[in-house]
Amino acid sequence: MSRLLALICTALVALTACSGSSAQSGPKTLRMTVWTANEAHLKLLNEIASEYKASHPDVTEIKFDSIPADGYTTTLTTQIAGGNAPDLAWILEESAPDFVSSGALAPIKAKVEKADELVPSATKLWEKDGELYAYPFSTSPFGLFVNTDLVKDLPATWEQAVAASAGKNLVLPDFKYQNWAVLSAIWRGWGASAWSEDGRQCGFSSQEMKDAMTFVHKAIFTDKAIPGPGTTVDFFAGDAAMAVSQISRAGALKDAKFGWTLLPLPQGPKGDYAVIGQAGVGVLKRSKNAEAAADFLGFFTNAANSAKLAQFFPPVRQSLLNADTLAKSNPLIKPEQLQSVVIDGISKGVVKPSHQGQEELNQTIRAALDPLWKPDANVSQVLDGVCAKIKPLLERS
Repeated sequence: MSRLLALICTALVALTACSGSSAQSGPKTLRMTVWTANEAHLKLLNEIASEYKASHPDVTEIKFDSIPADGYTTTLTTQIAGGNAPDLAWILEESAPDFVSSGALAPIKAKVEKADELVPSATKLWEKDGELYAYPFSTSPFGLFVNTDLVKDLPATWEQAVAASAGKNLVLPDFKYQNWAVLSAIWRGWGASAWSEDGRQCGFSSQEMKDAMTFVHKAIFTDKAIPGPGTTVDFFAGDAAMAVSQISRAGALKDAKFGWTLLPLPQGPKGDYAVIGQAGVGVLKRSKNAEAAADFLGFFTNAANSAKLAQFFPPVRQSLLNADTLAKSNPLIKPEQLQSVVIDGISKGVVKPSHQGQEELNQTIRAALDPLWKPDANVSQVLDGVCAKIKPLLERS
């Protein structure tokens, strides 16, 4: 059992035995942990909460508890294990298998407005035995932001993207040589996967992965396109030619002093593809206010509020997945860009790697990949080493 799963299960046992786990009577306060501290995000969340409270006087406060992105899941599970579980929690896609399988989350399907209109492929990660345990309120494909002052010929392939970025920087803002799963936005273009569909076979030693990571290594150390370890470059300040990111970052370009555009991820050897980052919001089953929390979640994710949230967090409701609707809440992005990057991406994309025991896998893979980030690295040898390290973790899940 993974450390994360063990923490959650231990917390559930402790909370079940605690007399304070019964429903709270009288005025209720709700706390939701969130991964963001972005002022615009929090302003919108608080506006939705205020509207809910206006029609639900029994709920006197809804607090959004921002937890730093680095270590978010560890902090959340520590809160749960320490008896300080939130009522609702923002859950990252990589942690979904542990949270859903642990029994920590309350079923919410009955609370979701028009649940039958949710895109099935987008809810798969958050379901078990036909029930929905978290709502994937942010289903955001990765795209390629391009500084058109620095790049005149827009790239259609990864080869072209790297060639155009040589000496000008192609950045992956969330990678930082730590968050290895972000590289799936590149390697899926080679048909590579971190592990098999059933999660039991390692994919790092496959030829597809070796070809993709050889390309990445060359882009860093030979082509000088991707900034090397320890180097920070900010595309959104105009310091890079391209960035692999999601539309939630587009707001940072509101006052940009340079021209820019947004493209789908470039083609790899396997052709067109898309990779999606997800975040779900779930209700902790042992919350003192689980019923009220589930009711707020239903309001938070209804069609009207999903349309508002779409400014930062692409929705999974079919009724909202059209360029005209998304353009109303994303004025910086052209309708045709929303269609090609977001709508088409959701329909054909795969979610970033997630697995039961992801926390331990993350740490193991990150350490095993460290030797790769050197100019003279033996790519094939390093990737074979990754599989040797994680094989026991995959087989026991």
